[in-house]
Amino acid sequence: MAKRGHNPKNELKAASVNPGYAAFQISKALTTSAEHDDPVTRGRAKEKIAKWEAVLRNILSGSVDYGSRTPVEGVPAWATLEVITGGFATGKLLAGGPLQKHEQQLLKALPRGSEREGRRILNAHFLTDEGLGELRNRLHSGCYDVDVPEEGALLVVAWLVDNGYTEEARGLLDDLSSYFAELRFYPIPVEEPPRFGSHVHLQDVGDTIDDLEKIKPNKRILAQKEAVVVWAPLYDRIVALFLETVENDWPCRNYPAGWPERALTLLDEYAELRREHRFCGKPERTKGHFAQLREFLSRCARKPRSLTGREVGRIRLILNQYVKKRGLPDSQRCAKARRRQQGDVGKPTYHEIARVVVSRLDAHSKNDGLDDVSHLKRAVSKTESSSSGIPEGTSIPVSIQRKVERCMNETIAALIKRDLITSGETLARVLPQMTSGLRAAGISDPTLRQLYAALYRAFRRRRSLLLLNLEKQIQIEELPWVGAMDRFRSENLSNKELAKQTLEEVILLTITSFPHVILPNKLIQELRALAKDAGFNISFVDEVAADIFMGRFSGKFLESAKMAADLMDGTLYATYYGIDYEEVRSIPKVKGRAKRTGFWQTTKVDPDRFVQLCSTRAGVSLGTWDPAINGMIIEQQQILTTQNLAALYSALELAEMIRGQLGGMAKRCFLWVCKRHQMKIDRWHARLLMLKNTAYAWRQMIFFLALLPNRDVAGFLRWAEDHLNAQPVDFRNRFYPAFKALMLAADGCPIDSKSAKNSGARRFLGWSRTKHWLLHDVQNGTRGMPT
Repeated sequence: MAKRGHNPKNELKAASVNPGYAAFQISKALTTSAEHDDPVTRGRAKEKIAKWEAVLRNILSGSVDYGSRTPVEGVPAWATLEVITGGFATGKLLAGGPLQKHEQQLLKALPRGSEREGRRILNAHFLTDEGLGELRNRLHSGCYDVDVPEEGALLVVAWLVDNGYTEEARGLLDDLSSYFAELRFYPIPVEEPPRFGSHVHLQDVGDTIDDLEKIKPNKRILAQKEAVVVWAPLYDRIVALFLETVENDWPCRNYPAGWPERALTLLDEYAELRREHRFCGKPERTKGHFAQLREFLSRCARKPRSLTGREVGRIRLILNQYVKKRGLPDSQRCAKARRRQQGDVGKPTYHEIARVVVSRLDAHSKNDGLDDVSHLKRAVSKTESSSSGIPEGTSIPVSIQRKVERCMNETIAALIKRDLITSGETLARVLPQMTSGLRAAGISDPTLRQLYAALYRAFRRRRSLLLLNLEKQIQIEELPWVGAMDRFRSENLSNKELAKQTLEEVILLTITSFPHVILPNKLIQELRALAKDAGFNISFVDEVAADIFMGRFSGKFLESAKMAADLMDGTLYATYYGIDYEEVRSIPKVKGRAKRTGFWQTTKVDPDRFVQLCSTRAGVSLGTWDPAINGMIIEQQQILTTQNLAALYSALELAEMIRGQLGGMAKRCFLWVCKRHQMKIDRWHARLLMLKNTAYAWRQMIFFLALLPNRDVAGFLRWAEDHLNAQPVDFRNRFYPAFKALMLAADGCPIDSKSAKNSGARRFLGWSRTKHWLLHDVQNGTRGMPT
């Protein structure tokens, strides 16, 4: 692909992105690649280094316009770029690059196949009668997969041609043909069609096999097994040889005929075994009895007169200690001890058991999950024992069972209950498996419906780009081949009701399962899509990154804040955070025509006044690139909007659904905050992240409390105080000012009042320009608990 040239305009744009961030990521990865114990982790770190080096070159040269929807010149917005942490595009196209295995196999079957022109030849092949026939067969059988959205484009062309829409197909090909040499627009062939529906899985069978194959033998266990199976018998034989030389309780007094030859043969056997068995270091430890006896054995076999009296005494001591511990080498006592040791180390390793489970998974399609995984968790059978050498009846370890459960098809609720979905980020990753079917439900043709679902899932795997100046991420409808399908989608009431039901279910599960965490941006993308299908116009707001904040919020943030004003005005929430919601309501609307979207009437609002309010509340000025100051402004936005909670609570009428759970959710937030603040965190940046996240959890807790009756809030405060008093004194003293502020707010006392400040109460916020008061140790002057 063509890259942007080096020009002043691009230099200015590149300067808006700090190259220090990329340099920091390279530094971290370099440390990991050099120091981490796990070779796989070191390998991943080296891959990260290469990607971040590409980003750093792009920033310094200005060849990539970071912050734009089309950062790489000549690459359309619909093309799937490789994007790494922070939204930085490396410049690589995920539908491009070297030919994949299935492409190479197909190219070999075509006449005049060439690796250099391979992708152009393959794209052209699928426009021939034979190629279109293959696409048609895969469409109807469903035996295809789409990893990146581009891989479904020619399937759309084939469907359009088959159904008589040749002009539309030709127009779509006009958009794509100039990229035939670089991008693959054809699908991945699979043996069985993927499924979609109300059940989801964390990963498919193929990924589960990869995880199991990553289980490596534990070196310590292998060393222990080697010590017992290989070296202990050899050590016994060395001891037995020396015992043959004992006379009048002293060794090395009488060497039987042939003794030196047998000793040298045993030493040669040791050398040969050592070349093969290197896990156990015991044989080489110079202070160990094994190494010492072996050295003495060599000298006795070659130059027995070279031993000093002291060295013979050392041999005598080692032999006596051996006999005292386990008896003579050929005694029943010694044999029993060795059998016990072999029994201890004779159990199969997790690595060996994992290979049995992999053989079970090999019988299933690699591209889907499994409805039933019980057969994967059963004990080793007789047949498996004979082929693997693992004893029949050996149970599958719990850790391996947990890995297997990750490919289980289940409802989202069931996976959360099993602790397989443990965060909103994980939920966002699996949700497209369900929502893809909902988005496709309005398409009557079953083959096109399945294709749309596959494209939707692939699109949701795209990582968001770093965007500046309030630019919007590309939407799925902007993909030309998806746009060509849109005319065949129809919205009907049943689909809307299904989307509404799913939206409510997902929101309820997320908030009640992870009450301490704000909705992650990836999940918000899915919720926006569901809300759109359900006919709702909810003002979802994304979490804004402090290091790329441009000093502006879009109009949806003010809309969300106005909705929060209607719900939170006059509540504990408004008192605690000192919010005058009339200031929010007074921000005027910008002149402009209103437009109707869904069930809501919306009018443009003035986002600049809103960001000014946020900066005033934070006590800082706009126009800085300091991430701490930006973070303080962003946090005030989150406080005013409640970061989606009020919008969802009002739009979806969650009051009845979570009323009975609000108290429990608030308690879980409090417990999580207390636990996180007492974790040992050495790295300063990690401590800052902990502080930010716990402040966000604290805010969510206060939101839930604000919806409770006063008597329930009082009950919560009594419980919370008892829990706080049960914590270690250093944490209790450090955190008490935050809890005192909450108690005062519950009594209606503003935290910024003189009486509140005199009591030592402090509002808990996550961002600060100076060292945060919660990060000061008690010994460094933190105020103790008031009496």
